[in-house]
Amino acid sequence: MLPKLMPEHILFIDIETVPQYQDLTDAPANIQKLWTKKAVQIGKEGETPENIYNRAGIYAEFGKIVCISAGKIFRKGKERAYRVKSYAGDDEKVILEQFSTMLTGFMANPVHKICAHNGQEFDFPYIARRMLINGIPLPPILDIAGSKPWELKEVMLDTLQLWKFGDYKHYTSLELLCAIFNIPTPKDDIDGSQVGSVYYNEFDIQRIARYCEKDTFAIAQIILRFKGEPLISQENYEIAGLEE
Repeated sequence: MLPKLMPEHILFIDIETVPQYQDLTDAPANIQKLWTKKAVQIGKEGETPENIYNRAGIYAEFGKIVCISAGKIFRKGKERAYRVKSYAGDDEKVILEQFSTMLTGFMANPVHKICAHNGQEFDFPYIARRMLINGIPLPPILDIAGSKPWELKEVMLDTLQLWKFGDYKHYTSLELLCAIFNIPTPKDDIDGSQVGSVYYNEFDIQRIARYCEKDTFAIAQIILRFKGEPLISQENYEIAGLEE
C-alpha cells in the first residue's frame, strides 16, 4: 500500500479544540440563542443546550483551537526518528498565525504533503474556518474551496480515508487503528472528550500538548504500518518544544 509515498515528505497534524466559553451562560446572548438552535439538531431526548455545551468544541462556529501539533519523520543515522512541535495556549489567533507561517514554509516544497486522522472532515476544515474567523489569510494548502476531491487527496492525506478503501459508511477511530496494528495508544492519559475540562478547570496546556503530540506520532506510525515498514522506536521520538 502507498508504495510511492515517502513518509519523510509528510507533516503529521492533530488539533485539540474546546468550547469558546467555559459555560453556555458565559457566552453572548446571540451565541446562546444560536447554540440552543444547534442543540435541538444534535441533542438527544432529555438533553438540554446547557448540558451538551461541552460538545461545542467540535464545531468551528462554537469552539476554538487550543493546540495544534505538527510532526515529521526524519533520518537519524540508519534509523527513522520523529520530531514534533506544538503551537498551543490561550490566544487562538497567535496559535494559528504561528502554525500558518510554519505550514506555508513546509508546503513550499512541491513534494510535501500533510496528513491527519479524519483530517478531511475535521482538522483541515476546522483550522481553515478558525483562520477566517480570526482574520488570518489561508495558506494555499488550506484554500481549497472549489478544488476537486481527487486533487486534495494528492496533498492532504487522511489515515481514516485511506483505511476506508472507499467504504464511506465506515468509521474507525485512531485508538482502534493503533490497537489492531499494535501501535502504542496515544490515549494513555486523557482523550479528546476530556480536553475541555483539562483546559478550563486545570489550564494545563502542557498536558493537552503532550496528548496532541502523541496523536501525531500515532498517525505517522499508522502510515508506516500501511506501507508495511518498521515502526519508529520510542527512543527516537523527540519533542521540539511548546510554542505559545
